[in-house]
Amino acid sequence: MTRDLVTDVPTLPPRRLDAHKGDFGRVLVIGGSTGMIGAPALAALAALRGGAGLVTVAVPATIQQAVATLCPCAMSIPLAADGAGNLDATATPQLLDAIQAADVVAAGPGLSPGCAQEQLVRLCLSQAKPLVLDAGALRCLARIDDWPARQTGPVVLTPHPGEFAQLTHTTAAKIQTQRQAAACEASTHWAKAQGENAPPCILVLKGAGTLVVDKTRLFVNTTGNPGLATAGSGDVLTGLLAAHLAQGLAPFEASCLAVHQHGLAGDHAAQRLSQTALIATDLLEDIAQTISA
Repeated sequence: MTRDLVTDVPTLPPRRLDAHKGDFGRVLVIGGSTGMIGAPALAALAALRGGAGLVTVAVPATIQQAVATLCPCAMSIPLAADGAGNLDATATPQLLDAIQAADVVAAGPGLSPGCAQEQLVRLCLSQAKPLVLDAGALRCLARIDDWPARQTGPVVLTPHPGEFAQLTHTTAAKIQTQRQAAACEASTHWAKAQGENAPPCILVLKGAGTLVVDKTRLFVNTTGNPGLATAGSGDVLTGLLAAHLAQGLAPFEASCLAVHQHGLAGDHAAQRLSQTALIATDLLEDIAQTISA
């Protein structure tokens, strides 16, 4: 299936003078595990920096205080954890009220794969909320063979080539030789599995020239540099994308804007610090420049 090449970058609508935080959406970030404290915190901070009005981060109780310290402007929810500090089966029902209260759910940053986490992804798919899946949530999704048929709301997948290889049962090396063809083929396959009138499923295939793909359109990002190949960079993108969804942009447009701004923030940060010295927390500062530009 051929796709229309999109080159225009969307923008967020201007804010009313009498606006309040409830006007800019509620984002729920779900993730974290022992040893992966920074990932959900980065996503939550990026969601706030991207303009979301209210952000809540839900993580295992064993790391909740540490995550809350890293992002004091977000609310936090301690979830049931097993002896290793990973989510256990009772965490899923704990999250139901929080998911229903959110406008957008971003799941996966720092999430360790497992049966409880897979059940969590299934719950998120069933709730008809805009959903961003990254990292550990994508690895869980790859084990749910019929996930497109389970999708009840808009979904944005943000894999790097390795995660995309798991989702498509191929290799990262093969994907990298034909990125556009692989992304479009997967998008078409998932659309057929969903059936007609299904909610949108957007693929954001990260890497040099990040791709945004849906059933009919393709966007090739032109911002960014190799300095973005650093731990936590993808978590920042997840939070930024969730913020744009929470503020009312459609999934494809929110994805295009987020990858453009994420890359542009990386370009600003590299100018200040060099590509080599750039780390993910630097992006949080430079997001502001991309929004005001």
